[in-house]
Amino acid sequence: MKKDVGWKAYFQDNRRYADIINGLGCKGKQLVKPEDLHEADTEARGKARDLLRKTAFGMNFAIIGIENQEEVDYEFPLRNLHYEVNRYEKQAAKIRKEVRENAKGLSAGEYLYRFRKENKLYPVITFVLYSGKEPWDGPICLHDILDFSDIPEALKNMTADYSVNLIDIRRMEDTSIFQTDLKHVFDFIRCAEDKNALVELVSNEPYYKNMDEDALEVVSLYAKSKELTNMKRYQNEGGRWDVCQGIRDLMADSKAEGREEGREEGIRALVNTCKSLNVALEFVEEKLQEQFHISKEVATEKAKLYW
Repeated sequence: MKKDVGWKAYFQDNRRYADIINGLGCKGKQLVKPEDLHEADTEARGKARDLLRKTAFGMNFAIIGIENQEEVDYEFPLRNLHYEVNRYEKQAAKIRKEVRENAKGLSAGEYLYRFRKENKLYPVITFVLYSGKEPWDGPICLHDILDFSDIPEALKNMTADYSVNLIDIRRMEDTSIFQTDLKHVFDFIRCAEDKNALVELVSNEPYYKNMDEDALEVVSLYAKSKELTNMKRYQNEGGRWDVCQGIRDLMADSKAEGREEGREEGIRALVNTCKSLNVALEFVEEKLQEQFHISKEVATEKAKLYW
């Protein structure tokens, strides 16, 4: 739910929404401008889309949705088909109402079904942004969830199919098709599980030193470190966020914690070993001071703690 909210806030910026359409739908060609996008009602017969825009293409329009998918849904083509059919039905209902209010000159079929011969619906297109850790192994078209065993090939070929426009973010290696910070958000999510790759990414890309807050909110939901969700101390003078320095500090803190934990385990092991050998406690304290470079007071405290 938090990720849905984060993505919705992020895509309120129509520059990013247009970037999805141009990058994924128009093969990188800059055909849609932010001002070509208009808010659309996401509700249709009780089914709410994550994001939806009415998008102008010259004198025509398309209805373009974005769905955020975190887990694999093994009936997803059917669910998404239902979304799109509802959107077509909503358009058709509006046309039927207009025809009913102006029924002059209708043919018998047009009068019966309240749909003129020249009436057309806007295309409905959905981009599915899958950000799950595991590769998508679910269906990507309606045929994938239909049982065609023993069905003649000719009938199978006559069965209408429906494909899903699935984008697997974590395995999308080329994000150069994007013009906005969508590229950097996708790259961050792709590297989120690999600390070394993440550090290399944020260190070599200037954008991460000057990150937009909406983008930070999204990537923080995918970062392994919970501390990344609180980056207030890394806000720069321009009111944006230096995620690069934040990641570096988190890595340094993690290493320091690891060294401290390893040191403590070493102290514990030495005390336990000496105890099993019936070595005098005073000797243990001396060894702790010598081996771990700690004061006599700390050595006495640790010796008594683990004895």
